[in-house]
Amino acid sequence: MDLSTVTLTDFVRNAEILWIKGFNSIPQVARTSGIFKETPVPLNTGNTREFSEIDLEEYASKKAESEQSSRAKIQQGYTKIGTLTRVSKAIGVSFEMRTQGKYMEVQNKLTNLGTLAVKRLDLDLTHRLSFGTATTYDDRDGETIDISVGDTLALFSTAHTLRGSATTFRNRLANNPQFSPGSLEAIQTMRINNSFNQFGESLSVEDDIIWSSNDPNTVRTIAETLRSSSNNTQNNPGVINTFSGTFRHVILPRLDTTAAGAKDSTKAKYWGTACTSMSTAYLGMHEEPHVTTPSLGSNAEDFLTDDWMFKTAAGYMIVIVSAGWIGFSSGDGTA
Repeated sequence: MDLSTVTLTDFVRNAEILWIKGFNSIPQVARTSGIFKETPVPLNTGNTREFSEIDLEEYASKKAESEQSSRAKIQQGYTKIGTLTRVSKAIGVSFEMRTQGKYMEVQNKLTNLGTLAVKRLDLDLTHRLSFGTATTYDDRDGETIDISVGDTLALFSTAHTLRGSATTFRNRLANNPQFSPGSLEAIQTMRINNSFNQFGESLSVEDDIIWSSNDPNTVRTIAETLRSSSNNTQNNPGVINTFSGTFRHVILPRLDTTAAGAKDSTKAKYWGTACTSMSTAYLGMHEEPHVTTPSLGSNAEDFLTDDWMFKTAAGYMIVIVSAGWIGFSSGDGTA
């Protein structure tokens, strides 16, 4: 392909195809995991949203003959405000690239451009869990991000509070064990004993996913636990595996990373469980990842350099209201 003879219109058409190729090559793991509930934020509807939870009391009351039914108590839970953020990246395709046979270099640039906003969204979503033991973290752009939940505590804590009760609960597993059949049972026990509505009444929470990093040993151990046809810690092949079919494993490849996206070995053993139906983690999508291409006579066609500029961008907000839907272990054995 001789780029020097291609018109800008034809080049842009090809560039959009390459961008889509790059976009489709990146699995949106965190976004499609079920951990986050997605809601649209339409254009011209402001840059903030309020997310809250409201609980009814758990049980009905007795009603005597001819007496009025008692009114159900309603308790608003905690509230968090989400604010839109926008990410973008631009690249230039130089005159030299277009006229000196550098087709592969151009193709790689445009294909890679298609991945940048998607990967940043996945990083920002995943880092809500990666840094879930803190109330803030500094993202890869150096901006301090508030990731506390509605009770002002970190997502993973041993003393979460309720609005309508003095009861507290934990969602961080004691002693933070690595994943094993025994620790999975321990986190299930913790979740059963620490699931409440805002009145402090016990709830029945059915966690349906196990989430973890892509640490090979953790991934293998989870696979053995969930997929073995019998209890994998026993020799008796006739014993039914009670974990089989209970959970879906979500592998988050960016879970054990620093704010900049580099590998962080201290997070390699992070894992937990979650109830997707009760999740209060929200992704508000305002601007889907897309590419903006140059046109003749526009500022994207640089008069001084002869570069053709291409840009990818996305806009979204991420909010986690409460912590009662998720359990966590750092896997480092700390008390």
